[in-house]
Amino acid sequence: MSPYKNLEEYNIEITQEVKGGFSRIIDEIGEDATREGLLKTPERAAKAMLFLTQGYQQDAVEILKSAMFKEDYDDMVIIKDIELYSLCEHHMLPFFGKAHVAYIPNGHIVGLSKIPRIVDVFARRLQVQERLTHDILECLNETIKPKGVAVVIEASHMCMMMRGVQKQNSVTTTSGFRGQFEKIETRNEFLKLISSNLS
Repeated sequence: MSPYKNLEEYNIEITQEVKGGFSRIIDEIGEDATREGLLKTPERAAKAMLFLTQGYQQDAVEILKSAMFKEDYDDMVIIKDIELYSLCEHHMLPFFGKAHVAYIPNGHIVGLSKIPRIVDVFARRLQVQERLTHDILECLNETIKPKGVAVVIEASHMCMMMRGVQKQNSVTTTSGFRGQFEKIETRNEFLKLISSNLS
């Protein structure tokens, strides 16, 4: 017996509906969904799509609230180079890159692992990079109410690389700042730190 066990769980009814949609797409583009190599593709694609969009079933606010702690620390906290993978809502093609997130506590800190988790919650939805940046920023700002919060995302978009203008080396950068990060000196300190290699 194989020791491998797939721990992902999916709603059977929804999976079957999405699977049927992928099967029809395969047929409509001129392929044969019943040939050997494609027999399991609709189910695999359905499960992949449900995994990649699981953020709709997750609550970023509750994730943050589950690990908020009273603390007097009031200097900048930065989590940089957070890997992110999302789907462009215009073509449902991937975009991927890194998020850099900082906040200045105002009586509360949050467990460090929770910030990458909320990046994933918002990334695992159909997105545009601009809204993804805003979603992360506002969730942190409204939930932990820091003195300031900053988010910068750098990402490559497959919709630009594989189709359309077909520019393989372009990177899109978006940013958002609230509170003390709206001051140019604080913002510059953050931008300098995320661009430096401290190791």
